[in-house]
Amino acid sequence: MSQKRLLTNGNAFKRTDDRWCGVVWYMDEQEQRKRKSFSGTTKAEVNKKMTDYIAEFNKQILQSDEAKRTVQESMQHWLQVFKFSSVERTTYDRYECTARHQIYPLIGEKVVGDIKAADLKKLLNHWMNEGYAYTTVKKVHMQLKEFFRYLVEQEVLDRNPMNSVPMIKKANYFAAQNKENLPECDAITVFTPEEIELFKSECFRTWSNGKRIYQQVGAYILMLNTGLRTGEMLGILNSDVDLENKVLHVRQGVKEVYHRNGLAIDSGRDVKVGKLKSATSKRDVPLNATAIEMIEDLRREYYFGPCTPLVCDESGDYTRPVNFRKRYYRILEAAGIQRKGLHALRHTFATNLVNGVKQPDGSIKALTPRQVADLLGHSTSQITEMYYVKRDNSRLVGATDEFDL
Repeated sequence: MSQKRLLTNGNAFKRTDDRWCGVVWYMDEQEQRKRKSFSGTTKAEVNKKMTDYIAEFNKQILQSDEAKRTVQESMQHWLQVFKFSSVERTTYDRYECTARHQIYPLIGEKVVGDIKAADLKKLLNHWMNEGYAYTTVKKVHMQLKEFFRYLVEQEVLDRNPMNSVPMIKKANYFAAQNKENLPECDAITVFTPEEIELFKSECFRTWSNGKRIYQQVGAYILMLNTGLRTGEMLGILNSDVDLENKVLHVRQGVKEVYHRNGLAIDSGRDVKVGKLKSATSKRDVPLNATAIEMIEDLRREYYFGPCTPLVCDESGDYTRPVNFRKRYYRILEAAGIQRKGLHALRHTFATNLVNGVKQPDGSIKALTPRQVADLLGHSTSQITEMYYVKRDNSRLVGATDEFDL
C-alpha cells in the first residue's frame, strides 16, 4: 500500500457569489487522486484553513512513518537524537547496551505501532526466567517506559503500552527465581577480617627473586581504608595528595566508554577523565597510617610527577578500569576468596566505621552514619545505612538481658 502525499499546497479562488473557496489535492493510499475543499467569507480565512489542514496532513504522515518503523529503528533514532546529547557518556553506553542485549533480540524487529502490553510483559518475564538480576530487568523496564512515553508525547502512539506493564515487585521477582529476598543491608558484600588478611597477604606476595607478582596493589588497600570508588581512585593525581595534612582531595574520576566513530560504536573502549558521580562526591578524605603507607608504596612503584595519576601504568598514563578490575579478581582467586566486586572494598570501609571496631579496652569505636556518608560522598546518611553498611546482629547478643517482662 502506498503512502498518502500532497499534490498541491492549496489554491484559493473567489466564486461568483463573492464567497472564497480553496482546494488541496492529494494522493491517497490507493493512489487515487483526491481533494479537500474549503470555503469562507475572506481569502485570508480560506488560506488559514488550508494551511492548518496541510500542517495536520504532514503531521499525520510523519506519525505514520514512525509508527511503521521497527522498534530497533525507532529506539535507535530516539537514543541518538534525544539521549546522546543529554546524558553522560557512560549512561548513554548503558542505554545502548540495554537496547542491544535485552530489547532488540526479542522485539527489535516488531513494528512500533503493533507493540502491545503483552509483548513487553513477555520480554520482562523472559529475562526474569533467564535468571537476570532484578536491577538489570528494572533498567529494561525503565528504558522501555521512557521510550514509549516519548512516542506518546510525539503523538506517534495514542497511549503508552508500558502503563499496563508495572515492574514486578522485588519480593515476587526473587520468589519466581527461587531466591531469598534479603533486605538491602543484609545483601551487602563485605570482607571479613580473615578475608582482609588473606587479601593483603596475596596482594604483596612475591616471586622467588623478591619481585611482586601484582602491580598497583597499594591502590586496593588504599580503597579499603578510604572508601573511594574505583573511578575516584584511578582519577587521583599526585597533586591531590596532601601527606602533610593527611588528606586526599577527590576532584575527578576515570571511566571507560565505548569508542565511537560519530554516534556509531567502533571497536575498543576509551578512557574518559571527567567529573565525579555527584556534587557531594567532590570531597576531602582523611588518611590513616595505612593509607599513607599505601600512597608511598604506589609512588615507589611508579612516579611521573605531581600532575600524573597516583595509580598510573608503566607510561605514567591513567590506568584502564578494566585492567584494574581484572587484576583484583586474580588476587581474590589466588587468595581463595569468594568473588566480590571492587565496591566490596567501599562497603567494608563503611561497615567497619558504622558498626565500630573493638578497642583493646573492650569499648567500640564507631562513627555516625552521617559522618560516614560525608566520607563516602553521599548526599544522605540513609543511602549509607541502606546500601553500604552490613548489619552486625552479633552486637545484639545480650542486649535484652535487663528487660525481662
